[in-house]
Amino acid sequence: MKLGRFSLHYCTDGLFHLDGGAMFGVVPRVLWEKLCPPDEKNRIAMALGCLLIQTGERNILVDTGIGNKRDEKFHRIYGVKRIPPLENSLAQHGLTFHDIDIVINTHLHLDHAGGNTFSWEGCVMPCFSKAKYIIQKGEWEFATNPNERTRASYIGENFLPLEEGGQLELVEDKELEIEKGITLLRTGGHTPFHQCVKVESNGQVALFLADLVPMAGHLHLPYIQSYDLYPLETLEAKRRLLGQALEEKWLVIFQHDPGVEAGYIMKIDDKFTLKEGVKL
Repeated sequence: MKLGRFSLHYCTDGLFHLDGGAMFGVVPRVLWEKLCPPDEKNRIAMALGCLLIQTGERNILVDTGIGNKRDEKFHRIYGVKRIPPLENSLAQHGLTFHDIDIVINTHLHLDHAGGNTFSWEGCVMPCFSKAKYIIQKGEWEFATNPNERTRASYIGENFLPLEEGGQLELVEDKELEIEKGITLLRTGGHTPFHQCVKVESNGQVALFLADLVPMAGHLHLPYIQSYDLYPLETLEAKRRLLGQALEEKWLVIFQHDPGVEAGYIMKIDDKFTLKEGVKL
C-alpha cells in the first residue's frame, strides 16, 4: 500500500508454530483459544512476517524470518513451513536479496533474524550482500552473551557473520530516525532492547509492532507472551504506543498474525481491539 511517499509491502518467510500458552502468558487457554485455536500439540500458527519499505531511493527490510539453516528436527518441533520463503516474497515485488539496501532487526531472536544469513557449502554468510544491518547495540551485546534462558533464541550464525563482513551498524538511541520518516522506537519488554519501526509521511503513520504486539489477539493490554523477559515494560509500552495509535489513527502492522497483516484499532469497554483489518 502507499503511505505518503512510501510503499509498504508485507512479506513472509512462511509459517511456524509455538505453544499457545507460552504466547499468551498468564491468560487462561479458555480465553486465548477463542482467538488462536491450537493444534493437537497445543501449538498455534504464526506468520513469519517481514515489512518491505520502499522509499523511492532505497529498499528497506524489517526483519528476515527464520531462514534456511535449521535442521529437520527443528522444523518438525516448530512446524516450520517456509511457503513462500522470503526470497519468493521479495520476488513478487521484483526484488532479490541483492536489491535490499538496509535491514532493520527489531531484535535477534531466531524467527526475526534467521534470514539475515544463509548457508552455502558449509559456509554461513550474509543474505543481503549490499545491505547494512541496523541493530540496537544493547540487543547485540545481549545476544552475543546469552544466558541459560535466552541461549535457545539467539543463534550466533544468524548475526555474527554481519560483523565479520563489515555490514553491521549498531545504534543506541531510544528513538532514532534512520531515514526521513522512518524511526526506530526502542520499547524493551520482549528483550531489553527490542525495537518497533514507525513509518510516517504526509500526515500518515504506520507502526510495525514486532513482538510488542505480535498478533491482533495480543492487543488487549494483559495479553503478553511468556517469552517476554520484562513483561511490565511490555505492558507500559503497549499502553503508550497503542494509545497514541488510537488517538492519531495510525495503521498498526502485526508481524506474526497469519490472518491479519495490519489494521486500525479501537477501544471497546476500555480494551484495545481491532477495528478493521488492512492488507498491505
